[in-house]
Amino acid sequence: MGFAPQVTGRPPGRPKLIAVLAGAAAAACAALTSCASGPANQPGNGTGAPPVTILTHGADNDNGDIFLAPEGTGYQNGPEIITSTGQVVWFHPLPAGAEATDFRTQTYLGQPVLTWFQSGGPAGGIDEIYNDRYQPIATVRAADGYMTNFHEFLITPQNTALILADTTTTANLSSIGGPSAQLVIDGIVQEIDIKTGQVLFQWNSADHVPYRDSEMPRPAAANMPWDWFHINAVHLDTDGNLLIDARNTWTTYKVNIHTGQIIWELGGKQSSFALEAAPGQVLDHAGKIFAWQHDPEAIGGGEYTVFDDESGGTLLGYSRVVTIRLDLQTRVATLIKSDKQPEGLIAGVMGNAQTTRNGDLFVGWGSLPYISEFSPSGKLLFNAELPAGISTYRAYRLPWPPGA
Repeated sequence: MGFAPQVTGRPPGRPKLIAVLAGAAAAACAALTSCASGPANQPGNGTGAPPVTILTHGADNDNGDIFLAPEGTGYQNGPEIITSTGQVVWFHPLPAGAEATDFRTQTYLGQPVLTWFQSGGPAGGIDEIYNDRYQPIATVRAADGYMTNFHEFLITPQNTALILADTTTTANLSSIGGPSAQLVIDGIVQEIDIKTGQVLFQWNSADHVPYRDSEMPRPAAANMPWDWFHINAVHLDTDGNLLIDARNTWTTYKVNIHTGQIIWELGGKQSSFALEAAPGQVLDHAGKIFAWQHDPEAIGGGEYTVFDDESGGTLLGYSRVVTIRLDLQTRVATLIKSDKQPEGLIAGVMGNAQTTRNGDLFVGWGSLPYISEFSPSGKLLFNAELPAGISTYRAYRLPWPPGA
């Protein structure tokens, strides 16, 4: 889909998620998929899947089942499908120490598939593709020596994969009052040909975004890596260009898929748009629509949803999902809707928001042990809780099995 400047620097010394996945354990894990549905897979019947407590019963619609990847202590980690009443459809327990993220259905070669990132192994992790019979059919890894980042695994309409990686290198920060040789962590986007593993497109944050745009304080020493960008999402806009999200610059970037150049920036220190709130909506105390955010999604008509973490407690006091309308003529971004975390809590990290096929908003509250669904008017239709200490990086509500 194009070419971008090649990444400079060296591959990172460690992955985001670290686990050891021995060959024997991998074989045992694969074997478990054949018995991963039905009553025997209910929580407490030997699988170790964490129970889900339904707090608000509702959302009795055709939006499908719930896809999550619970991880934490006291239960087994792994990708899981449950119904809106909490019944387990499928659970794939992982070996001890391994974790899964971004579990969902996608389409590959015209067929419905299950996909997720799984940590472990010498390369740090791998993106998995399973067919609708719960059988592995393909895997994807970051290329050029990089370790696959757990934040994103998106299959494009062209049957390629958009994935993320990080690279640790040295930067001269003297122009912004920093060391002349500061270790920094730059964010990488790669588009991978799934069949061959070939890199079709590559983008490095340091080639396009200045270090001064970061909201993350620099570490005390130059030899401590500065996670100045923290790339956490790459999605497709409605016109086929990329939406790249950086938690630590408080910015979503629209990027040309062919050249890698930034088309516009939403939020952050160099926003292409003036930020305003519609009547009844509020900006945070920094005058921003979002901060420390995740998961920008294009929903059409110039509107986008973003999971607004608002980490730290001083900016807003709770997490929310924001809906933003962009006016490309006036260069104004307007906060037109917000769905607050039902318990009034702050998600320190992670989180996502999916607009379902009937227009509801399904939310995974990241590090908080909750998942919710809201109507288009903002009414809480569904709310569920995982055990304390259990989280899911993202959560989705999607039709399954195929044809449902």
